[in-house]
Amino acid sequence: MNYCPEEVLEYVFDSITSHRDRNSVSLVCKLWYKVERWSRQRVFIGNCYAISPERLVSRFPRLKALTLKGKPHFADFNLVPDDWGGHVYPWIEAMAKNNIGLEELRLKRMVVTDECLELISTAFVNFKSLVLVSCEGFSTDGLAAIAANCRDLRELDLQENDIEDRRGHWLSCFPENCTSLVSLNFACLRGEVNLASLEKLVARSPNLRSMKLNRAVPLDTLQKLLAKAPKLEDLGTGSYVHDSDSDTYNKLKSTIEKCTSVRSLSGFLEVAPGCLPAIHQLCTNLTSLNLSYAPGIHGNDLIKLISQCKKLQRLWILDCIGDKGLGVVASTCKDLEELRVFPSDPYGAGNDAVTEVGLVEISAGCPKFHSVLYFCQQMTNDALKTVAKNCPNFSRFRLCILDPTKPDPITLQPLDEGFGAIVQSSKNIRRLSLSGLLTDLVFQYIGMYAEQLEMLSIAFAGDSDKGMLHVLRGCKKLKKLEIRDSPFGDMALLADVGKYETMRSLWMSSCDITLGACKLLAKKMPMLNVEIINDDEDEMEVVGEDSQKVGKMYLYRTLAGPRKDAPDFVVTL
Repeated sequence: MNYCPEEVLEYVFDSITSHRDRNSVSLVCKLWYKVERWSRQRVFIGNCYAISPERLVSRFPRLKALTLKGKPHFADFNLVPDDWGGHVYPWIEAMAKNNIGLEELRLKRMVVTDECLELISTAFVNFKSLVLVSCEGFSTDGLAAIAANCRDLRELDLQENDIEDRRGHWLSCFPENCTSLVSLNFACLRGEVNLASLEKLVARSPNLRSMKLNRAVPLDTLQKLLAKAPKLEDLGTGSYVHDSDSDTYNKLKSTIEKCTSVRSLSGFLEVAPGCLPAIHQLCTNLTSLNLSYAPGIHGNDLIKLISQCKKLQRLWILDCIGDKGLGVVASTCKDLEELRVFPSDPYGAGNDAVTEVGLVEISAGCPKFHSVLYFCQQMTNDALKTVAKNCPNFSRFRLCILDPTKPDPITLQPLDEGFGAIVQSSKNIRRLSLSGLLTDLVFQYIGMYAEQLEMLSIAFAGDSDKGMLHVLRGCKKLKKLEIRDSPFGDMALLADVGKYETMRSLWMSSCDITLGACKLLAKKMPMLNVEIINDDEDEMEVVGEDSQKVGKMYLYRTLAGPRKDAPDFVVTL
C-alpha cells in the first residue's frame, strides 16, 4: 500500500462513510493518516469539550459537514443547569478564521447566539444546511440572518429549541431568488409567522420535500401550502382546527387527495377531531407517524387513524392510546420497527395509560420491531420475557416506569429477570435504559450478555457498588454511562479507572461518591476532565472535606484539557 498513489487512496476512503471506520484507517500508517486528513469532509463530535476547535480545523482542513453535541444527555431531564456551557461560537469562529468551507452544521444541546448565526451566514459562502436540536440562546433575528445571507440554503431544521421571538417576519428575509429549500422545520417556534411570506417561499421551492409548521399556521394556510408543494414527503401540521363543514375543510380534503408522495406525518399541535378524516387519505402510504405533540387526538379518533396506516414503520405517540390502541397497532402495522410512547401526564395515571399488555401485543404482532422507548404505569417480568422471546433483535430498549422503583405488580419481585431476558436475547443491543425495582443482579446480566452495549442509563437502581462494577467490567464497548439516584460509591468509581479512557463520558448524580474519590480519579487520569457541578447553594462546597458527598459529577475524555468557559458552579478537578 505504500506505493498506492494518494489519489487512489482518497477515492477508496471516500467510500468509507462510518466515522468510526475512518478513525481506524487513519491509524494504519502515516500515509493513511495524511490521506484521511485531506479527504475527510464529515466529522462527528459527541462532546464539544473533547477536543478544541483549533485541533479540529488543523486535523481536517477540508471539512464540510460538522455534527456537534454539547450538554450531557441528562440535560433533557433538567439535571444540568441552564448556563452550564456548550457554546458553539468558538467553533464557528475557528472555522471562519481558517477558511473552512463549511456547508452543513448539526448541533444538539448547545448555546447558539444570534451573533453566531450571523457569522455562519456570512463566513461560509456555500452554507446549505442548519439543524438545531434542543439548542438555546438565539432568536428569530439570528434566523433572519440565515435566511437573508445563505443563498443556497437547502435545510433549516429547528427541533425542540428555546427560541426568542423578536421578529415575526423572519421568513420574509429569504431573498426572492431563493429556490433551493428542500427541508423547512419551525414547529418549535412559539411566535407568529408571516403567512404571506411563507406561502411565497414554498411556492418558489420546487424541490421542497419536508415541511413542518408551528401552531401559528392555520388550516386554511396549510391547504394553500400543500397545493404549492406537490412533491412533499414529510409533513408536520400546525393548527389543525376548523369547521369540518366549511369550504376551507373541503378544499383541504381535495388538496390532500393529490399529496400522494407524503410518507411521514407529524404535528397536530392543535386539532379539531372532526377534521381528521381529511388526512385518512394519506395514511395508506405513511411509513412514519409522530403524534407525540397531539394530545387532542385520542380514543376512537386515534384508533381510526392508525388502523389505516398499514405500512407504518415508525410510530411516536402519547400513552393515552392505551393498551387497546396498541393492540390495533399490533394488528395493523406489521412492518413496525420503532415505537415511542410518551407520557401525556407524567404525574398522574390516566385510565387509558399503557401497561405491559400493550408492549407484549406489539412484540407479538410486529416481527420487525427492534427499537422502543416506552413510558408506562407498570411492567412485569413475564411480560419482558415474552417481549424478549418475540423480538430477539432489539438495538434500543428504553423503558421508563413512571413510578421508577415499582416492582412487578403481580409477584412484587424486582424486574431483574425480565431485563436480564432482554439483554440475553438481543445480542446486538446498543442502547439501554432501565427503571423499576432493580437489584445488582440486573447489572450482572447486563455485564454478561450486553456485549455490544454503547449507552446505558440507570436511575433509582442497584444495591451496592457491585452493580456498577458488573457493567464497567463486562460491557467492553460502553461509550456513555449515565447514573442518577443510585447507591454506587467510591469503590465502584475507582475500581477500574482505565475503563474511562475507552468511554466518551460518565455522569453520576445523587449517588454515594465523595469529593476525595473524584480528586483521586482526576489525579490518576490526567486525560480526563472530572467536573463537579454544584448548582444548589445547599449542596456541598466544591472546596471542602474529601469525605463530603458530590451531588453531580461529569467525567469525560478530552484532548483539550480543562475547559475555559466553566461557570463558577462547575469546578474541574
